[in-house]
Amino acid sequence: MKYIRSIIISILLGITMSFSIQLNAKNKVGSLTCEYLNNPIGIDVTSPRFSWKIQSTSSNVSQTAYEIRAAKTIQNLGTQSAQLWSTGKINSNQSINVPYQGATLKSGDRVYWQVRIWDNKNKLSAWSEPAYFELGLLNTSDWKAQWISLKDEKPSKTSLPSQYYRNDFTLDKEIKSARLYVSSLGLYQMFINGKKVGDQLFTPGFTSFHKRIQYQTYDVTDMLSSNNAIGAMLGDGWYRGYIGWDGDHSHYGDKLALIAQLHIKYTDGTSKLVTSNDNWKASYGAIKESDIYNGEFYDANLEQEGWANYNFNSEKWNNVEQINHSKEILVASNSIPVKVTKEIKPIEIITTPKGELVMDLGQNIVGYTRLKVKGKKGDKVTLQFAEVLDKEGNFFTENLRSAKSTDVYVLKGNQEEVYEPFFTFHGFRYVKLEGYPGTATTDDITGIVIHSDMKPTGTFACSDSLINQLQSNIQWGQRCNFLDIPTDCPQRDERVGWTGDAQVFSMTAAFNFDVAAFYTKWLKDLALDQQPNGQVPNIIPDMWNNKLGGATGWADAAVIVPWTVYRAYGDKRILEEQYKSMKAWIGYMKNKSGDDYLWNERHFHWGDWLSYNTDKPAYPGAYTEQDLIATAYYSYSTSIMAKVAKILGKDNDAAEFADMVTKIKAAFAKEYITPNGRLVSHTQTAYALAISFDLIPEDLKEQASNYFANDVKKFKHLTTGFLGTPLLCSSLSAVNRDDLAFMLLNRKEYPSWLYPVTMGATTIWERWDTQKPDGTIIDGMNSFNHYAYGAIGEWLYNYVAGVAIDEENPGYKHILFSPHPGGGLTNASAKINSMYGEVKSEWSLQDGEMTYNICIPPNATASITLPKALGKNIVVNKKPLNKIVNESTNIGNDVSFNLGSGEYKIVY
Repeated sequence: MKYIRSIIISILLGITMSFSIQLNAKNKVGSLTCEYLNNPIGIDVTSPRFSWKIQSTSSNVSQTAYEIRAAKTIQNLGTQSAQLWSTGKINSNQSINVPYQGATLKSGDRVYWQVRIWDNKNKLSAWSEPAYFELGLLNTSDWKAQWISLKDEKPSKTSLPSQYYRNDFTLDKEIKSARLYVSSLGLYQMFINGKKVGDQLFTPGFTSFHKRIQYQTYDVTDMLSSNNAIGAMLGDGWYRGYIGWDGDHSHYGDKLALIAQLHIKYTDGTSKLVTSNDNWKASYGAIKESDIYNGEFYDANLEQEGWANYNFNSEKWNNVEQINHSKEILVASNSIPVKVTKEIKPIEIITTPKGELVMDLGQNIVGYTRLKVKGKKGDKVTLQFAEVLDKEGNFFTENLRSAKSTDVYVLKGNQEEVYEPFFTFHGFRYVKLEGYPGTATTDDITGIVIHSDMKPTGTFACSDSLINQLQSNIQWGQRCNFLDIPTDCPQRDERVGWTGDAQVFSMTAAFNFDVAAFYTKWLKDLALDQQPNGQVPNIIPDMWNNKLGGATGWADAAVIVPWTVYRAYGDKRILEEQYKSMKAWIGYMKNKSGDDYLWNERHFHWGDWLSYNTDKPAYPGAYTEQDLIATAYYSYSTSIMAKVAKILGKDNDAAEFADMVTKIKAAFAKEYITPNGRLVSHTQTAYALAISFDLIPEDLKEQASNYFANDVKKFKHLTTGFLGTPLLCSSLSAVNRDDLAFMLLNRKEYPSWLYPVTMGATTIWERWDTQKPDGTIIDGMNSFNHYAYGAIGEWLYNYVAGVAIDEENPGYKHILFSPHPGGGLTNASAKINSMYGEVKSEWSLQDGEMTYNICIPPNATASITLPKALGKNIVVNKKPLNKIVNESTNIGNDVSFNLGSGEYKIVY
């Protein structure tokens, strides 16, 4: 019946839509999202925000008004008396992050909504196709289920077998809908009637487990029948497994547990609740060990066939016990789930000089492998994972430190068997096989790529294939390290949320992928783990217990990452939600700096971490004083806070922060800049920070810029680390030295961005010299998959391709187009799927002629600055510029003008 109803509703809506489209066939409204998600279920945001995109075949299209309507059913959307909310016509050009302000909702409510808009020609669009959101369990009292755990399991400081839970239940009425709400201490996978529930991995996710634990919501309506079984598998994961590089095990707790609640609604209006309680049974199974660092040991002979099916004989299973664990810290997961996103086949089978059998995937990835194998009962296949081969061509794992990164599969025998691990992931390009029965082929191994399933939003390409590979490496590095949290690396005994890495890469991340929900989730844990005095830990979630917290450039993620989300997505709410945390970090720095506004108190900082030649800290020109860096960030983060306070209408705070910035800048100039404009730390990092953070007095900018440029020319390469590198090229461009910025970009020798590319890298390295030119690899702290130095991507988008965000009109509401040809490139392009639609900036040079193609999405505008266009015959869409725009301005040899939405081909 439900399918027949859906068909009838679709037909009726189609008739309505067909009629509405006659109003204005040129403009359509689509791509509806709620809290950045498509039709989310189980969210706990009671005033979620709606966004939509306008699709138009016309140019200069902007929204002047909108109307939203919302109802409990699709049918009721068109019935005013049955609607939950109808805005009527709202005169506004806002089309992103419009909050729901309708009737109060309760747990489990589903709301359908749609929108229509009026454009700047007063034309009304058709109603959009309906979208929906559904709330999860909003109150602790809604949780009727109990936390259950395997009874009498003894705590251990080493890995224990994964646990299996199950229960049977029957249904005797026609089902209308069913929702399963689940969380766990440890990782879980749920099953109903033998089939896995959903496609999410590594649930419930990594949070500050003592303060909040996510739960997931699944629509399982189509998985149920009259007789049913519900089951769960639990693994150690981040909660109980090894975490950190100190050999810490069971950091958050030593007991795995499950909480599951199944809400079933019948068509007759009644309902049934199935919950985890002491009627469930638990046991062990085929997973003898599972650990994120060390891998998984799976003995197929221990499988209990049919364990998640109805009427399975569980007499030998153990009873469970209810445990007293808080339900008050359960929160809905509103982030981006981890999923399988790609499969990769090996490109080569290698026999190393040591005789090792190694599969090469050709790409450094994060995930695991699917193994196909046929052999005898008891045969054991061992798969070990590595990022690289050493200089002799042998399998190299020393850089994994204590992480074993090994999966073991024991065969049942006499049939083809397929194995994928459940609760581990690896960072790897190479897979070593031991004990494989018969002859392995590339068909027997498949690389399974997993990460938070972010929507790709940005691409960058140019005429240089090495730079294109660099861009590929940047994006792969982001995929690999955005696995529920922004990890530093995905392979060794670490894989934690370093704040400094996240901070410097945040805008590049927002160009490449939609990370709004991803960062929103992570920032909640940052605020929770922040200390009462405002100090921000180095790692979020803080599994290091605030060891060495409050480091400059790292802790500033508390301010800079929310600001990035605001700029990239026009998200004012994240500023409101994080404001207390942001302000607390400024207060911490203020207390540390004192009345002289210089943060020169003895304090641990990472400084310009891993700058060039860090094995020789006294290397001339490479070391930047940490108090200079700390004071520079103090000024920068405070300047952001002045803007944030103004945006939020906190005028007193805004004035206070602005006054602080003035005093910090004056103190910085007096302490760190000589009367001739030379910085006391005469380094590329010092100048990049001072220029990017506007710390140099106006009368000294030219001299300081010359010192900066001369230092780059002297070395002919970069000397920067984690904090200086992301700002290096943009600072050079800011002082009109694109020539030097491109010189650094194009350099192929160590140290440079392209050196790893010439060495065959497929992701970004942790160090400039992760692998020496002769193939020698540094042992220990040495990752082939770090994303921090990939922050050069921001400059590739902003400067080379020439697309940037206007802070006064964030989220690409107003776009700044300003391409910077140079470095021998003949073309470059960037495409970004913004909240408003596609943004494109694409230039090419041929025989002295510049062709520049841009795309401005509907309901957005742009300012275009054409380089070296003064006095040139500028043609836009085959018409002279003065026939397209009313006025243009000259900035030096450049020409600037404004345009509305549309696609434009500019030639001069």
